[in-house]
Amino acid sequence: MIFLNALFINLLFAYFGWLLSLKKNNVTHVDTMWSLFFVLNALYFYSVFPASLRSSLIILLVLFWGVRLAIYLTYRNWGKPEDTRYLKIRQNNEPHFRYKSAYIIFGFQAILAWIVGSILFIAIENNHPITWLDNLGFIVILFGIAYESIADYQLMQFKNDIKNRGKLLQSGLWKLSRHPNYFGEILVWWGFFITTLTTGFHYNLIAPLLMTFLILRFSGVTLLEANLTSKFDEYDNYQKKVNTIIPRFWKI
Repeated sequence: MIFLNALFINLLFAYFGWLLSLKKNNVTHVDTMWSLFFVLNALYFYSVFPASLRSSLIILLVLFWGVRLAIYLTYRNWGKPEDTRYLKIRQNNEPHFRYKSAYIIFGFQAILAWIVGSILFIAIENNHPITWLDNLGFIVILFGIAYESIADYQLMQFKNDIKNRGKLLQSGLWKLSRHPNYFGEILVWWGFFITTLTTGFHYNLIAPLLMTFLILRFSGVTLLEANLTSKFDEYDNYQKKVNTIIPRFWKI
């Protein structure tokens, strides 16, 4: 019942996001909402289960990850027209996309976040004493957050420099892999998985596997690569020299 209540929270949040999209005629703010679905679920789980050092550390990590990502995406999208990804979805689902978006965009992401968020339910509910596996998981999560944050910052700084208009970022972490922000994101979810290993292997595998699939094959790398290939002539050469996700740290 507790886990089902989390779905209701996500759907209610998605509903208000959809209402805002009707006013703005723009659904891009669902990007900001994505990490906040997890924050809301984690806060709910934390409120209903007995507090412990483990659950307190998990909630702090979720807040650190989710709030940072929401702020970054809000800053990135603020005042801009609807993202090209959503423009394409809008064109493919007219007429009446403004109403269809309630389930195509907002409802769908709410349910996905609820499924992936199952790992937070397991991690916060778990009352086992903290072990070396938990500490390893916490380190992986923190490293993932830091790596993703640095990649986002480097990209933001690059785009904000007018000298780089029309250029492709190929320095910093972006020299080691083509999507360092996604690499950090994947690490975060496998880190949360590691913190649940004291409960064994079961449906705790769903979240990291699903998130990895979404990033690599669904809404992340696949869509972005197609867009970047058409946008930058040098992207083909960049693809040949640099890994997609796994960084080549030996290039440092």
